[in-house]
Amino acid sequence: LARAVFFNRLGEIRDRSFEQQRYRASGLNLVTAAIVLWNTVYLERAAHALRGNGHAVDDSLLQYLSPLGWEHINLTGDYLWRSSAKIGAGKFRPLRPLQPA
Repeated sequence: LARAVFFNRLGEIRDRSFEQQRYRASGLNLVTAAIVLWNTVYLERAAHALRGNGHAVDDSLLQYLSPLGWEHINLTGDYLWRSSAKIGAGKFRPLRPLQPA
């Protein structure tokens, strides 16, 4: 995940001063931690939604889920911030509908 976030510099910290290296590494840690938190919250919401829809979710299998995935995150490209799509404090974007297997 950190390599994907840090792709622009090919995964290398090229700043000359130790202080600048530390700032860059701290920023990378912050972004990575935010993605992991986001993924963890939404994985938990997805498990609750599955249970709420009557699907069996084996708790012993949840330990094998990882919040380090990033394929669903746009790390490059355009970011559109629509004012009509604002989500209130403490609210979440809706989960995608369950696709039949």
